[in-house]
Amino acid sequence: MRVSGRQKAAAAAVLLAIVVAVPRQAAAQGWIQPRPGVAPADWGIEKLRTTVTVRVTDRVAEVEVEEWFRNNGGGLGEGDYVYPLPGEAVFSNYSLYQGDRELRGEMMDAGRAREIYEGIVRAKRDPALIELIGKGMVRARVFPIEPGQTRRITLRYTQVLDRAGDALRFRYAAGARHVGPRVVPMPRHDERSTTPAIAEPAPLTFTLTVEEGARYRDASSPTHEVNVEREDGRMIVRPDGELSGDFAVFLPFAEREVGVSVATHRPSSSEDGYFMITLSPGEAAESTVPRDVTVVVDVSGSMSGEKMEQTQRALRQLLGTLHERDRVRLIAFSNVVRMWREEWVRPTRAELAQARRWVEQLRAEGGTNINDALRAAFSETSPDDRLPIVIFMTDGLPTNGETRPERIVAMAEAERGRARVFAFGVGFDVNTYLLDRLSAAARGTTQYVRPDEDVEEAVSLLATRVRHPVLTDLALDIDGIDANEIYPRDLPDLFAGEELVLFGRYDGSGARGVTLRGQRSGRAETYRTRVDFPSRAQGDEYIARLWASRKLGDLDRRIRSAQADGAGREQIERMIDELRETALRYGLLSEYTAYLVQEPGALALDELRVDGRSFVAAPAPAAGEAAVGRAERARRSREVASVADMQAAEAIALKSVVVPAAPGSAGGSRVIAGRTFVLRDSIWQDVRHSDERRVVEIAAFSDAYFALIAALPEVGLVLREVDSALIAGRAVSVKVTTSGARTLDDAQVRRLVADFR
Repeated sequence: MRVSGRQKAAAAAVLLAIVVAVPRQAAAQGWIQPRPGVAPADWGIEKLRTTVTVRVTDRVAEVEVEEWFRNNGGGLGEGDYVYPLPGEAVFSNYSLYQGDRELRGEMMDAGRAREIYEGIVRAKRDPALIELIGKGMVRARVFPIEPGQTRRITLRYTQVLDRAGDALRFRYAAGARHVGPRVVPMPRHDERSTTPAIAEPAPLTFTLTVEEGARYRDASSPTHEVNVEREDGRMIVRPDGELSGDFAVFLPFAEREVGVSVATHRPSSSEDGYFMITLSPGEAAESTVPRDVTVVVDVSGSMSGEKMEQTQRALRQLLGTLHERDRVRLIAFSNVVRMWREEWVRPTRAELAQARRWVEQLRAEGGTNINDALRAAFSETSPDDRLPIVIFMTDGLPTNGETRPERIVAMAEAERGRARVFAFGVGFDVNTYLLDRLSAAARGTTQYVRPDEDVEEAVSLLATRVRHPVLTDLALDIDGIDANEIYPRDLPDLFAGEELVLFGRYDGSGARGVTLRGQRSGRAETYRTRVDFPSRAQGDEYIARLWASRKLGDLDRRIRSAQADGAGREQIERMIDELRETALRYGLLSEYTAYLVQEPGALALDELRVDGRSFVAAPAPAAGEAAVGRAERARRSREVASVADMQAAEAIALKSVVVPAAPGSAGGSRVIAGRTFVLRDSIWQDVRHSDERRVVEIAAFSDAYFALIAALPEVGLVLREVDSALIAGRAVSVKVTTSGARTLDDAQVRRLVADFR
């Protein structure tokens, strides 16, 4: 799709409008709900701040929440204090105070709390609070707060931590951090920029302290980035940045060399559930598996200058990560291939000094003979008790020797043996198909280093990550469970200090054995734990979206490889259709659900299936800025291990979104939950909707509305952001407005789900 300068400017403006969508006053943690009949204009209670302190001893977490509220209104503030709780967690021994005065409250499970949450959503006309449906609740009548007064509410309760394989799991409902996004109008070029006053969320601090910290490896979270500190035998965990939504923390036991933690989510027994398996090897002072490291570096003419200097510094650092049990080979290539030594070399002090001198003498000149360089890299084999690693760096396309990427890939796959390949594409003039294929089947990765990024930093991070192999040739077994669609497809090796996270789906239920098998220096190792796979379990919805993100990244790479290999149109379109449907169902951004900036020759806008017509399987370019951007987005999607990772990948993808102005759109366009919407007649309309498609109209905040959200979570992701929308499914579109059906019976819901999906 060709993008003019005017289109790019418009896209940038729309993107800025999306990025600066700012939340209004938060409803995070607890809040005081006004009594019925109180007009919004008369309600003046504002939350000032929240402090959450958690102390974990054995399997019990003692939670204390302190919240400060001030009455900024002119009248007496009376209402109910409402606090969300994870839906299926076990709580006990709770107490609730307003200052020093004890409040009489009640604790409810998710089923009892649902009706109250729905009533609040209806009364406030607040779609953002939809995410609280399915949570438990503490509720208490607070004493009246005089105008101008500040009062503290303290909630204390204990929570028994779930056992998740070889870890304990703590769950916390941080609640909604917003009441719905608001797009800030962008000023015209001839106007002075003004920023409207925005009510910021109340500050929140959260600290979790594990008393017997030595019993556990460093805590991790699949929902948020966390900072972990150790002090006086305790482990202290804090979220890195704003805490919102559901917060899950895993505490892996340190007693085993490799811990296997498992979490599950299954919204319905009628469809396969989702699982997340985390392998935690802990730290290691030295490699438990010796390595054979081959470094292959491009020294063609295009690598001259700063790139060559960065590469030389990176090689020096990489040499410094070798252990005495490792072996190393260095290969440089341009139009010809040069080796430091023909055979494997032990990294003694004398040999490393000679290797560094060889690196210093490298000069960038000549063409790019990738084929012969890879053939040389794979020419030396390694015994079974050693892990062969090939680190391959290039900044160009093959210009000498064999130049056809598909032939180079075929040679590499035939000759690489057991070697793991970690590739680096430097700059935009690289063949993404070639590099991705090199690492895809070799249990490695490909990373793209943009022109403004540092080669040295990228290589150093990899060298540190793969420094201490713990287990290789991993295999996973689950007794009596049909585990399917596991990502990554080929399990990578396990390195010390780095958790390996797997996502998959399962059919079956019950307490089952989970077994991890691997090789350590030629010896078989087995780790086993027991996990309950429920027939129905809610509360960890994030697992489904993380699994879907992994699937999207995998499908995108397979589609690009199939296009480059000249696969049949039907096969490619089947994969594209699967990718699109997955992205839409789980509310994720993809090349096929939103319009992306692409270079000439890439998939054109009118070739996308936005109106029910088949995709055109046009091959995307393998090189160039757009190709590198797409390959890097797919890599990030394939490697997400947390909600924070997924949000970061979505933010990067969003920078490439073009939302064109559409005829009849009065208020611009937006990307919501991976879909593109235009505003027409005060309704956000999915661009995939066509006039020929059947429409089911639902009244907002009615019983039918909540039934719809429960049955179609992908629709709920959109309705959390906007009040009125027309959302396109496969055979039907759903229109949510002030009018429409107010109730749906079970048969109508089942038909709607079937037609929508």
